[in-house]
Amino acid sequence: MYVVCAPDSFKGSMSAPQAAEVMSSGVREVFETATTIELPIADGGEGFTDAVAAALGARLIAAEVSDQRGTRHTTTFALATGQDADDASHRYAVLDVASTSGLERVPAAERRIFEFDTSGLGQLVLAALNAGAERLVIGIGGSSTNEAGAGMLAALGVRFLDGQGVELPPTPAGLRALVRVDATGLDPRLSGVSVEVACDVTNPLLGPTGASAVYGPQKGATPSDVPELDAILATLVHCCGADAARVAELPGSGAAGGLGWALQYFLGARLRPGLELVAELVGLDDQLAAADLLLTAEGSVDQQTLHGKAIQRLCEHAERAGVPVIVFGGRVALEPGRLPGRVVELVNITPAGTPLTQALRQGPQNLRRAVVEALQRWSTS
Repeated sequence: MYVVCAPDSFKGSMSAPQAAEVMSSGVREVFETATTIELPIADGGEGFTDAVAAALGARLIAAEVSDQRGTRHTTTFALATGQDADDASHRYAVLDVASTSGLERVPAAERRIFEFDTSGLGQLVLAALNAGAERLVIGIGGSSTNEAGAGMLAALGVRFLDGQGVELPPTPAGLRALVRVDATGLDPRLSGVSVEVACDVTNPLLGPTGASAVYGPQKGATPSDVPELDAILATLVHCCGADAARVAELPGSGAAGGLGWALQYFLGARLRPGLELVAELVGLDDQLAAADLLLTAEGSVDQQTLHGKAIQRLCEHAERAGVPVIVFGGRVALEPGRLPGRVVELVNITPAGTPLTQALRQGPQNLRRAVVEALQRWSTS
């Protein structure tokens, strides 16, 4: 018996690596001789680095960076060795914006969208380059910023100048006075590094479906702030030229407050769906080719799951491999037939009537119990 355990995180209860370990333990209780493979997953948001590092057995390296408010704190990036298309060895780093300037780092009442920037991500990129990374894999979900990656770019050597040539802070408030962008100081090491970005957002940078209009409000923007923020980003693009304007229209350029645009235009990044990028990194399809069963899970399995979220994509991979799937959720509001492939069962791990705080606290034991009971049913069906 070969079982792949590939859960996403249970927000407020379990990280993806913790959930994978719990599921694997439940499998071994039912099938003592089973081989279990723990492949925690993430789509590019909070926990992205930890999930990929755990699946790969990669080394986590600590780095001190600034958060969105400029406060110094310690976070990590993962460093691993992989093979390229020619089987040549290369070193790559996995990092995410949520750990440096994530929305969850700041209470809603303290979100100051005009004052926040992504400098911490740029500092984390520098730390990865200093560690010898030749490839960067960046998750950009869960950001709190709306400055088109200006903070990251400033940390990497780009200067934002006013009409007198004075360098401006890389925040929306600072960029109000922007007249010129000087990218001549961009770290030259970046020209030899490939950059891939886990991104499930397809919005352009500007306009009614752009970063400011769609995602600004959840980051603290008022209705009157939105057009001003959009105009600031438009000025930034204009200062960078016609090619920058073309990139601003590409799908995903509006991701993470315009960070998707900066990564594509200045770093030549390739944007990819988060789960597909993670699946490639951890060898998901190779593992499923040998598997008898896939177990996956996340905090809430509902209608949103059907819109390209990790579980839906996992089920698609399992369908191609001909592998049955059991899906677990802290909350389940979806019929099994709505997901692709051979979904044997959708299991709600939370006993009816359990208060939320208790459900979060008891998440690991509830997940383990649910896995054991579901496998017992599956083995006798």
